[in-house]
Amino acid sequence: MRLSDTLVVVRGGGDLGTGVAHRLYRSGFTVMITELAQPMCVRRAVSFAEAVYAGRITVEGVTARLVDDPMLGMANAAMGEVPVVVDAAEDVVERMQPPIVVDARLAKRNLGTRMDEAPLVIALGPGFKAGVDCHAVIETLRGHNLGRVYWEGSAAADTGQPEAVQGRSGERVLRSPAEGAFAGLTAIGNSVQAGDALARVGGETITAPFAGVVRGLIHDGVPVTAGMKVGDLDPRGVREYCFLISDKARSIGGGVLEGVLAGLPRWHHDEEAAA
Repeated sequence: MRLSDTLVVVRGGGDLGTGVAHRLYRSGFTVMITELAQPMCVRRAVSFAEAVYAGRITVEGVTARLVDDPMLGMANAAMGEVPVVVDAAEDVVERMQPPIVVDARLAKRNLGTRMDEAPLVIALGPGFKAGVDCHAVIETLRGHNLGRVYWEGSAAADTGQPEAVQGRSGERVLRSPAEGAFAGLTAIGNSVQAGDALARVGGETITAPFAGVVRGLIHDGVPVTAGMKVGDLDPRGVREYCFLISDKARSIGGGVLEGVLAGLPRWHHDEEAAA
């Protein structure tokens, strides 16, 4: 059995889902990503979901490309790319019948993932119970257990508090001041000073609360509501970090890889039985 013959469908191509997909791809698996028609990713420079808007995106040497049909997407996978499919009908898993499904949508609740969807189903973060909703849950909360694989129980509850970076926590997250269509006034990777205009929503301007580098902004034209997360400002001021998969995403990706390899007897047995 070759790992490249094994399809993993990753639901969600945000920055954490991309960290998972990137690690699985680099480890030899064939990976497909399903997404919404209008992804809400903030860290777009390191999110395979950006292919929905741009057609294709390359993150640390791995290219993801938007495809119209998951079956045709396998041709792209054979050419060394990660196909991204807009799963409007939510039927890609049913159509492709992959041995492994990873729910990386980080919705903090189960959006419909079931343990019987595939021989091995893995989910990220809170909202899932291993042995009930999926076979394994990966811890996504920063700390001692980040990336840990739970075969029983659940991940830690969402704290609602972003990780502190150089003493900046909640203020790192840029939130919409109003309802309307998002319009960025700067670009990811740009250095800004406190008070600089970063974006506009509903006639109101979002300004930088401190000096730093714009680490993420959602896509222009996406409709948002007041209080919604629309950007990320990094006080470290290192532009390169905006275009690299984060340490958190890599840790979670490592947890998923461990779960996949530990669960190999389960899905390999099911594949042999089907054959």
